[in-house]
Amino acid sequence: MGEWWIGLAGSLVIAGAAYWKSSLSRSGLVAAVVLGTAMYAAGSLPWYGTLIAFFVTSTLLSKWKSRSKAKAESGYAKSGRRDAGQVLANGGLGLLLCLGHALWPNPGWWAAFIGVMATVTADTWATEIGGWSRSQPRSIVTGRKVAAGTSGGITKLGIAASAAGGLVIGATAWLLSLLQQDALDSSLGIAAGPWPLLALGIIGGLAGSLIDSWLGAVVQVMYRCRICGAEVEKTSHCETSTDRIRGLGWMTNDAVNALSSAAGGLVSLLLTLVIP
Repeated sequence: MGEWWIGLAGSLVIAGAAYWKSSLSRSGLVAAVVLGTAMYAAGSLPWYGTLIAFFVTSTLLSKWKSRSKAKAESGYAKSGRRDAGQVLANGGLGLLLCLGHALWPNPGWWAAFIGVMATVTADTWATEIGGWSRSQPRSIVTGRKVAAGTSGGITKLGIAASAAGGLVIGATAWLLSLLQQDALDSSLGIAAGPWPLLALGIIGGLAGSLIDSWLGAVVQVMYRCRICGAEVEKTSHCETSTDRIRGLGWMTNDAVNALSSAAGGLVSLLLTLVIP
């Protein structure tokens, strides 16, 4: 039971601080505490700490220069305070992988987990840091310039941020693994040094982030504002309802995040077949 209490205490402190700073809604607070507690109990420090690295860095980035990014983010379905849906979309699959490893230990769970967490971190970093780009985004599908905040729009700064986010996750996973040697698995080459985990983080995270952008441009449900004509992710804008213009009705931003994180996890898992 000790792991449950440690996970609960740590999650309450971190999620509580985020709630106090208005980074989490009430439902997001509850979801984050439950997710974090279960993650620590099932996977202990390396799994839990990697999740926290995503949460803390992404929260800090979302608060930094938030006013300068407000215009670009006005069309996003969700920004600012994360609700339960966002928390689960970003961390739910990671928890399932952690539970899978606890029940049927295998290094593949850990590799896929790193890819999943690298993807959600890379995607968040790309959104937050890419919003500061001075160059106009281009559609990942057509390559044409699109307005800032357009779903599926990418910039060089955003891509670099994605790689950096994945790098941070890979480095965090390796450093925390050193503190708990039984979390290492020689079949992944982790014990030989940080490079395998760094590769899983960078490549898996970058691939998942780009897949997120592609899904956002092709199948995510999008709407047009009746007042300003902006293409947005939500059903209301400029204090009026919007008109649906494309995408699948169920393919919300949370669904895109969940699917892309799964793709990033798969990429990292497949990488273990070629990493010596």
